[in-house]
Amino acid sequence: MNPLLQLKNVRKDIGSKTIIHDLSLEVFAGEVFGFLGPNGAGKTTTIRMIVGLMDITSGEVLINGIDVAKNFEKAIRYVGAIVENPEMYKFLTGYQNLLHYARMTSGVTKDRIDEVIKLVGLEHRIHDKVKTYSLGMRQRLGLAQALLHRPSLLILDEPTNGLDPAGIREIRDYLRKLAREEGLGIVVSSHLLSEMEMMCDRFAIIQHGKLVTIEAVQELSKQAQKVLWIVDPIEKAAQVVQERFPHYHIQQNGQGIEVDIDYHDIPKLNAALVAEHVQVYGIQVLAKSLEERFLEMTGGNEIV
Repeated sequence: MNPLLQLKNVRKDIGSKTIIHDLSLEVFAGEVFGFLGPNGAGKTTTIRMIVGLMDITSGEVLINGIDVAKNFEKAIRYVGAIVENPEMYKFLTGYQNLLHYARMTSGVTKDRIDEVIKLVGLEHRIHDKVKTYSLGMRQRLGLAQALLHRPSLLILDEPTNGLDPAGIREIRDYLRKLAREEGLGIVVSSHLLSEMEMMCDRFAIIQHGKLVTIEAVQELSKQAQKVLWIVDPIEKAAQVVQERFPHYHIQQNGQGIEVDIDYHDIPKLNAALVAEHVQVYGIQVLAKSLEERFLEMTGGNEIV
């Protein structure tokens, strides 16, 4: 599968200071890609370079294989974006706003406007003035605007900023639906790590303008972590671990033993316990969260 978005050794200098250091990543159709980093890591700068709001010092940004710097108008046709808060004409209705933006792009029909209105769930309020909309409704209208021209790539900077829990969940569900049913590639930058974990398929962490890691969310549970064995007798189970796997940290609790163990060694330890006639009633992987992974990779810096 060819990537919708490619960053190849992208660098950004401002004066004598390098803001982004040779950043490379890829985003594919049908996935939600999280873009994370501490305060001042360079997330918004990178997004601005992708959508052409800021020049690239060196490297390439390719959208559907088209270089943004060399053929901006052709490349940007494939992109829908909300950078920070969506701006609307508050004295117009939601429908009038969409009609206004539709006139700026060829090929956007009335049927397409109706389609995106239904897609974001605004059909019952679309003819009300935007000044009467809640923040969540304005975010949905912003999504509708970004989707009007059928983009292949959707880029959202803090799409849930300022929303209540219900609004956050609605936006999250919409984005998952867009990726799954419309086949969009979606890049999301957010400071709500728990939401990113539920929303994203993969994530990248940058720090000081450098790429730290790119990982799949589902792989978080397969890294070295704490695993709970519900066993009897607990003391014998602890002894087996100390003898067979002395390099692993072990802690007893009321149910059994907790072991900091590599994911791939879980079956080996379980087999050793059974061989020593320890009764194993359950194994619970205490999976590492995205927040824990983020803090581990960045040293606990605040995220924005």
